[in-house]
Amino acid sequence: MEKVNAFLKRKNIVLSAKRYGIDALGAMAQGLFCSLLIGTILNTAGSQFHIGFLTAQVIEINQTGYTIGGLASFMSGSAMAVAIGYALQAPPLVLFSLPTVGYACNALGKAGGPLAVLFVAIIAAECGKAVSKETKIDILVTPVVTTLTGIGAAWVIAPPIGHVASAFGRLIMEATNLQPFWMGILVSVLVGVALTLPISSAAICSVLGLTGLAGGAAVAGCCAQMVGFAVMSFRENGWGGLISQGLGTSMLQMPNIIKNPRIWIAPIVTSAITGPIATCFFRLEMNGAAINSGMGTCGLCGQLGVWTGWFAPSEQALANGAAAIVPAAMDWAGLLLVSFILPAILCPLINQLCRNAGWVKPDDLTLP
Repeated sequence: MEKVNAFLKRKNIVLSAKRYGIDALGAMAQGLFCSLLIGTILNTAGSQFHIGFLTAQVIEINQTGYTIGGLASFMSGSAMAVAIGYALQAPPLVLFSLPTVGYACNALGKAGGPLAVLFVAIIAAECGKAVSKETKIDILVTPVVTTLTGIGAAWVIAPPIGHVASAFGRLIMEATNLQPFWMGILVSVLVGVALTLPISSAAICSVLGLTGLAGGAAVAGCCAQMVGFAVMSFRENGWGGLISQGLGTSMLQMPNIIKNPRIWIAPIVTSAITGPIATCFFRLEMNGAAINSGMGTCGLCGQLGVWTGWFAPSEQALANGAAAIVPAAMDWAGLLLVSFILPAILCPLINQLCRNAGWVKPDDLTLP
């Protein structure tokens, strides 16, 4: 056992929940952001603002034309796999072999592609790291082992993962349609909490394919956390904190949450309020790319997702029964209220009650 541990240490193979559940998952979300989400943004900007070079087909693959944004989205599996390999500190030959693995896995996994890529890329990267520089023909051995291991794992596990993830995502969305109040609370709170925790809410929403009302509830929960923390900590952190949390991430508050978990009460309660408001009153749907459901106000990606879904629903949303609409005043009001106005009002008020009760002290929300 000691020899095995020594080998794993020498190869920088760390079997831990943090390495796989936080580092790899977080990196995967960034890879998904830089491919699928950026592609969606470019396509949306091109179509809505009639930008010629963004709507023009630049290449044809298997008789399908692709725009610049379409190409970015097309490479999402490869981008995720490389990002995961980078997080696992894979050596160059392993890292450069992962695009093929990621592309194949994402294609085989279909709706559950991102989750399948997470598992398969980890397997392929760690196997590649294990044989890296162990032979004199490393230039051949490492890419072959990484590629064959990854493709083999994708062939075996990607389709079942895809079916399970797709079924679970549909279950959540159907349950939200049937019970918009209670599921609005549940989805909003859980996805919002995931956004602030050092895991990836964006990756979770993408894996589950959350669109429609469930996607709208997820957007509400994420906004409650980001805008809520940003506004209620303004007295401690000023404009810099407002922008870094409101347009960046509420994860910046995690060290403070660990010190005093009660500072989390206000954002969580706010998400429990805005979630059912989104699902029951405004019927707010997020029909853009599923990753947007878990982005909140980060770069305004959650709002871009809702806007995109109105005019040009994503393939996943279309498969779930979405259709393009012309947004009315009520739709815009719902988006603005749920995303910005309600969290900015409710969260500080609730937090003030916590301050009055002595649960939150003046410096508890100061960013490190």
